[in-house]
Amino acid sequence: MAVSKPLPLVFQTFGDAKKPPLIILHGFFASARNWRSVAKRFSDKFYVYVLDLRNHGESPHSDIMDYPAMSQDLLLFMDQQGLLKANILGHSMGGKVAMWFALHHSQRLLRLVIADISPKTYVHSFDATIRALQQIPLAQITMRKEADNYLLATIKDSNFRQFLLQNLVLDKGRYRWRINLPVFSRCSDNIVAFPRIESELQWSNSVLFLGGAVSTYLDSTAILKLFPNAVIDTIQEAGHWLHAEQPDLFCERVLGYLEQGV
Repeated sequence: MAVSKPLPLVFQTFGDAKKPPLIILHGFFASARNWRSVAKRFSDKFYVYVLDLRNHGESPHSDIMDYPAMSQDLLLFMDQQGLLKANILGHSMGGKVAMWFALHHSQRLLRLVIADISPKTYVHSFDATIRALQQIPLAQITMRKEADNYLLATIKDSNFRQFLLQNLVLDKGRYRWRINLPVFSRCSDNIVAFPRIESELQWSNSVLFLGGAVSTYLDSTAILKLFPNAVIDTIQEAGHWLHAEQPDLFCERVLGYLEQGV
C-alpha cells in the first residue's frame, strides 16, 4: 500500500487568534470557500481555520486520497500552526477525516462535531458525477453557463450543479478544474468507505453528531460503536447540506455544543 507524505494545506482564518481554535473540514467536491459564511459566524467565539483538503480548493494534489493520509495532513497543519489541541468540525468527507483523526490522535482534540456522516462504508457511488465533470470539453468552454448545460442531462439539481461548478476556474483565458478529477475517479471508493478500525479503538469523550432530518447519513449503531458517548441530533427541514439549508439552526446547535467546552 502506498504511503502518502503529509501535504501542507491551504487555509483561511476568521476571528481573533487569542480565542480557542476551531478547525473546519469540508466535504467531497467542496472547499474552504463553501464554509466562509458559517466560519464568520463562529468567529465571534473562536479563531476559525477553514482548510482546503488535499486535491481540493487551492491545496496541493496527490495521487493518494484516503482518510489516513488526510488525517496526517491535518496533523501536519496543527503542528505547523502550533496548535497542541483544537476543536474540530467536519462535514461529510471532512467528518470522516475528523473521526479518523479523533480515533488516532485523541490527545490533539478539544471538542468534536461531525455533520451528517457516520463512521461506515456507504453504498452510493460518485462515478456518474465525476464522469459528467470529466466529459465537459474545457478547451471549448468560454463561460460557466456552457459547462452547466453539459451537466444538465446527468445532474438535475441546479444547486448541486452550481456547487460542483465552483471548482471550475478561469486560468490564463482557459477553464480548468481545481479539484483533482483523475484522482477523484480512482479514489472515490476510499471516500465512500471508512477504513477498518482496530477493535479496541474508541473515542470515549463527548462528540456531537448533527444530521439533517431528511438525510439518511446518520447511523446510530455505527456511531455508538466507535463513539459511545456521542450526542446524536438532527435539524428539521435539512438534508445533507444542513449548514447551507438551515444555517441559523446549524450554527446555534454547533456553537451551543462547542461552548460547553470553552
